[in-house]
Amino acid sequence: MKTKITLLLAFFFIGLNFGFAQQDEECMTKLSIFHEYTKAKNYDAAYEPWMAVRNKCPKFNNAIYVDGEKILEHKIDNATGTEKVAYINDLLKLWEQRGEHFASKTPKGEYAAQAAQLMYDNRKELGKTDDELYASFDSAYQVDKESFSNPKSLYTYFSLMVDLYDAGKKPAADLFNKYDDVVEKVEDEVKSFSEKLNKLIAKEDSGTDLTKKEGKYKKYYESYLKAYDQISGSIDGKLGDRANCQNLIPLYKKDFDANRNNAIWLQRAAGKMSEKDCTDDPLFFDLVNAYHNLSPSANSAYYLGLLKDKEGKTSEAIAFFEQAIGLETDNFKKSKLYYRIATKLKARGSYGKARNYYTQALKLNPSNGRPHIAIAAMYAKSANNCGDSNFDKRAVYWLAAAEARKAAQKDPTLSKAAAQSVANYNAKAPSKAEIFSSGRAGQTISIGCWIGRSVTVPSI
Repeated sequence: MKTKITLLLAFFFIGLNFGFAQQDEECMTKLSIFHEYTKAKNYDAAYEPWMAVRNKCPKFNNAIYVDGEKILEHKIDNATGTEKVAYINDLLKLWEQRGEHFASKTPKGEYAAQAAQLMYDNRKELGKTDDELYASFDSAYQVDKESFSNPKSLYTYFSLMVDLYDAGKKPAADLFNKYDDVVEKVEDEVKSFSEKLNKLIAKEDSGTDLTKKEGKYKKYYESYLKAYDQISGSIDGKLGDRANCQNLIPLYKKDFDANRNNAIWLQRAAGKMSEKDCTDDPLFFDLVNAYHNLSPSANSAYYLGLLKDKEGKTSEAIAFFEQAIGLETDNFKKSKLYYRIATKLKARGSYGKARNYYTQALKLNPSNGRPHIAIAAMYAKSANNCGDSNFDKRAVYWLAAAEARKAAQKDPTLSKAAAQSVANYNAKAPSKAEIFSSGRAGQTISIGCWIGRSVTVPSI
């Protein structure tokens, strides 16, 4: 019997790739017991053997900390009052112990942010102030920005900054700097997940099925992109009107002389004024030119293009926009530039040129479905001008629906919006009765004007 148990435990550790620092039979036995209970989600039964191994053999295996987190989270969820506080503090201690005994498996920023989030979520029970909580998040961010990437924690971090600003405890400069910090971090994460997702999309587009593992990774990447998309809107919503021209312009004017040789400051200031449409103020001209003279880049060229666009010098604006694209070496950022320029052209009614830029944006970042939505909107807007008959004009809506459908297929963040667009366009296209009476089911309609595409009349 003893031999069977020993063999069972041996297979258990080999199967889970367990390595251990201490050869302690009691710890080995109890670890297998609490791990099995944890897998069965019987956390109360797992607690006692888990604590025994944790206390006696803290360096025995990382499973102590992986399973221990689940056990303590269960205890926290089912406790109240002082007992709940005790479990919260013990989970915070557990993460510290994990970092001490398994540092290579415990990214500092990730776990420090996790600890800060736990304290924030239980701030009433722990009696934590906004100042204390912000300090915890800021410490996590400063110690290891790379692994501080949880979407919820990034939002909480910025939200606390806004609350402290509103309470008069943080100046506007700190608020806007922290906004830029968090937004840039979110963009870095979106870029990383988008690039990974794009590889899988390219494989699917080539006609090759994803493996089971790749399918799981695709869902994982899509779930994180959805989360970052949600917090991006929440971050902007939380900032609200605090970053309006009335606040930004005096602040940047005051700090301009001290930062005229600070490329990062100039880029952020010009970017914020562009984002908030404060480009009519002469300060924007000074910021952009100082930035371009100090550090010519894709961003500075783009901002110069905005200035020319404001002056009504369209050809010069386009030249600067093209220069911005030429200077950008990062495909993700270049895709964003194409998209921004296309959106400018779309607003001006230059639909053909806009589509060209949107198409380039899609080539560089196919998992961003927004260009598809924009192209579909331009098709729909042009329906009344692109066809000889009423039927042909309304057939353009099928083309718009097909384009919007692509957004849902490629971009997990747009599934709902794309579905609404598809339904809207299909409702405006010829009905089944009209298709029947026209006798054109299955025919191909060539759409003229700037669109230059064709669409097949659906069969009924």
